[in-house]
Amino acid sequence: MTEPMLGLLMLGLIVVVIIMGFPTAFTLMGLGVFFGYIAFYNPASAFTDNRVFDLMVERAYSAMTNDTLISVPLFVLMGYVMERGALVDKMFYSVQLAFRRVPASLAVATLVICTFWGIASGLVGAVVVLMGVIALNPMLRAGYDVKLASGVITAGGTLGILIPPSVMIIVYAAVAGQSVVKLYAAAMFPGFFLAFLYLVYIIGWALISPKVAPALSKEQTRVPVPAWVSKLQRAYSPNMLITLVRALISPRKALAINAEGVRISYGRLLANFASALVPLALAAVTLWGVWWYVIIHQQAAVEDVSAQTTVQDTNAGQKPSAGAPTADEGLEELGSSSSQSAVGQSSEPEELEQIGSPELLQGPKSAAELGPPEGFYLWFSICAAAALFFTGYYYWRLGADQFEVLKMLVSSVMPL
Repeated sequence: MTEPMLGLLMLGLIVVVIIMGFPTAFTLMGLGVFFGYIAFYNPASAFTDNRVFDLMVERAYSAMTNDTLISVPLFVLMGYVMERGALVDKMFYSVQLAFRRVPASLAVATLVICTFWGIASGLVGAVVVLMGVIALNPMLRAGYDVKLASGVITAGGTLGILIPPSVMIIVYAAVAGQSVVKLYAAAMFPGFFLAFLYLVYIIGWALISPKVAPALSKEQTRVPVPAWVSKLQRAYSPNMLITLVRALISPRKALAINAEGVRISYGRLLANFASALVPLALAAVTLWGVWWYVIIHQQAAVEDVSAQTTVQDTNAGQKPSAGAPTADEGLEELGSSSSQSAVGQSSEPEELEQIGSPELLQGPKSAAELGPPEGFYLWFSICAAAALFFTGYYYWRLGADQFEVLKMLVSSVMPL
């Protein structure tokens, strides 16, 4: 049997054995050792004297000593801890309530959870299996089309290999010898943009054909608001942010509220006020991070390079010149003719001709030396104004329902 035929036979057996249900890892390992033994088989050597055993040990040792692959079991452990902690169930419920007014809210919530879960675990199989257990039955019970329900889970599950941190990117970087950080930076925008395109497709399909994603009932979209929140809102203001601020300043009415056996304490008011400030904090941290990276960080890098260049020039200037007199040379008599002639020659100005272009020796300027890109300040101002507008609009419309959804999102997403 020729080598191409052996390769095709091994590929066919891999597909057949995986379809039969055998674990993929043991399938690849067993077939690799079996066909490797056939490829390196030598009838003149002993049965155990085969190169495939040496290659198997060397490959296992190189994988165990690779520092990059250490993060793979840690990501798997993190995904297992999140699954056992029932964080995905809480997150799915809170995201579904947050998008309750959006067409195909269950499908949109499923895609958002797949994106966040892919960020946390970096695996495809775990995301697809878990979301199939959590989200498939609610979508089918709500009357969603089977194609939409199954397609959004499978499409969203594949985002785990693209959105960092991805286990697949780590393995590829270890095998190909590439930088994990650069691969993460290259995959960040395409992954989130692909998730955005999925959202646009789902919402557009639901708008064009509403029967594929029927609207949920009022009971399914009702936000469970605690009784003490409603009483606190009636005591101060319909707006929850104003209510919490006034309750912190004047807590007498708030501390007197007793709803369903729940007593309001000043610590509870502070905790809820901190939860209400999370959107503002996220917007501020994001804008500050962009400003720091583009302006402050780049300027610090330029200053470090300039300081190093100055030190090098100072050290070079302190070296003795080649024509300087040394201790071995004799002292010249004062007033001699040779010294006078030297003084006369040095007093005459000499014209030096510049040959070449010295700026070419410096090379092209780096991105840090060029400063922020053109139009950065304009676009940053526009984004800051838009973030301020939407944040202010959100707080202006912050009622009891929105506040409870925000609290559920904070409690379920923040552990990630």
